[in-house]
Amino acid sequence: MKVVVGSPGTWSGLLLRIGQCAFAGASIGVMVSALGFSNYTAFCYLISSMGLQALWSLGLACVDIYALKIKRDLHNPMLISLFFVGDWVTAILSLAAACSSAAVTVLFTRDSDFCRMILQLSCGKFEISIALAFITWLLIAISSLVMFWLLASV
Repeated sequence: MKVVVGSPGTWSGLLLRIGQCAFAGASIGVMVSALGFSNYTAFCYLISSMGLQALWSLGLACVDIYALKIKRDLHNPMLISLFFVGDWVTAILSLAAACSSAAVTVLFTRDSDFCRMILQLSCGKFEISIALAFITWLLIAISSLVMFWLLASV
């Protein structure tokens, strides 16, 4: 099996997973600190999706750390299949959550002027959280494509 940048059990794979976990956690933190987020389903879905992503990435980062520590190769077809499915599921959920939250934010800021009328809404924090969610998705997409490449080379 080929060693690709970002593959499991490598330093680049570990950095990719840490980045996913960090940006997902930051997205959750910013959204939770915004007033009124819990009144909107899309924002709650974003928090749920980013929470799942943070847990998945943290778990795989721990696997990468363990593999690097004992110098073990993680290019087992069964493991790659598991990582492939998990990455693609979390990627789809994260993209759906980020897009739905972005749509609600565009509705609030541009279409209905909710943000100007209701000053208690933290629309700026909503936007920052969604931007962090899209960065998280970008890192997940990279990881998903790496897993697809590795699975195809089995």
